[in-house]
Amino acid sequence: MFPEQKVAIVTGASQGIGAALVPAYRKLGYAVLATSRSIGPSGDPEVLTVPADVSQPGAGAHVVQRALSRFGRVDTVVNNAGVFVGKPFADYTDDDYDTVTGVNLRGFFEISRSAVAAMLAQGDGGHLVNVSTSLVDHANSQVPSALASLTKGGLSAVTKSLAIEYATRGIRANTVALGVIRTPMHPDETHDFLAALHPVGRLGEIDEVVDAIMYLERAGFVTGEILHVDGGQSAGH
Repeated sequence: MFPEQKVAIVTGASQGIGAALVPAYRKLGYAVLATSRSIGPSGDPEVLTVPADVSQPGAGAHVVQRALSRFGRVDTVVNNAGVFVGKPFADYTDDDYDTVTGVNLRGFFEISRSAVAAMLAQGDGGHLVNVSTSLVDHANSQVPSALASLTKGGLSAVTKSLAIEYATRGIRANTVALGVIRTPMHPDETHDFLAALHPVGRLGEIDEVVDAIMYLERAGFVTGEILHVDGGQSAGH
């Protein structure tokens, strides 16, 4: 690794969007720390894989410290790890609440707090990217999603807060708010129903999300942005 090489941390990196972000950041010349609860070793010396459950206290700090120990710096964090539990609000259990808030909120908080501290110590800026859902802006009676809105809505709000707090320190914060993306979490038999939720009539593709995040990575004048990648879902029906 060269001293000037940038370093990205990607959570939820074992499959789907997170797994696709790893080679995308490598193409930008970044070294990458890829983490998820279960992730295998990498054959690329510039990709460090770290198994971690970001919902657990101390896991975020551990991940950031591993990046610093291996690569010497942290420039970007993509908070991609997330949990969605869809059920009527009154049916949610305490376990549901702990699971969703643990990954979506505590996971964001711990890893981002440690990463921002590292960015401030470096003194040359950085970037936080959060992955949210357009259901925050456009609730749908066919998709009960109160815990997703509670937690991912918090990410959208804190994006703006952090963008302003650190604007003069060169640390940007942005969010991609997604529609339904074709990933392993959605069984094939649900695709027709899920596609119909979007005005464009199809699911989003992983590479379209990656393209949006790569845009934000390069867009140095963009901060505090909630970029909807949702087939028009947030605009209406």
